[in-house]
Amino acid sequence: MTNKLQKVDHAALKANQLTIIALSILAFILNQPWLAAFVAAVMGIGSLLKVPGFLPLYQKVLKPAGLLKPDVLDDNPEPHRFAQTIGFFVLGIGAVLLFSGSASGWVLVWLVVGLAALNAFGGFCVGCAIYYWLARLQVPGFSKQPPAGVTPGMKPRAS
Repeated sequence: MTNKLQKVDHAALKANQLTIIALSILAFILNQPWLAAFVAAVMGIGSLLKVPGFLPLYQKVLKPAGLLKPDVLDDNPEPHRFAQTIGFFVLGIGAVLLFSGSASGWVLVWLVVGLAALNAFGGFCVGCAIYYWLARLQVPGFSKQPPAGVTPGMKPRAS
């Protein structure tokens, strides 16, 4: 297993999570499945580009306005991308269910909201923890270990 850490701006991740939360709740309140589908699409595009989906919002609005300050930590970006990809699939399936007339899609939307909130407000990334567990099981494609002294899924501390 390899573990060369990179610089990861956790403020960009938090901006992404907060935007996912806000837009998904708005989709529910307004009963607009297209908004849930939009959030899923942005997450999917971000996964393909290997960046947080709502990174432009952070870079162009939140950071310049001083609403979020960079929080750059030594970390692995791969678990965060994996978590976003899981969120894309869950939210995407939720949107498909909503478009097919099944209100059960909102359960999946709220699952994504809950997990994003756990990460944004609690510092625990369930998708990251799953990534590290898969690495521990030596599943191909999952090779990173959490930073030294960090519980899998928890946000690393500043050094």
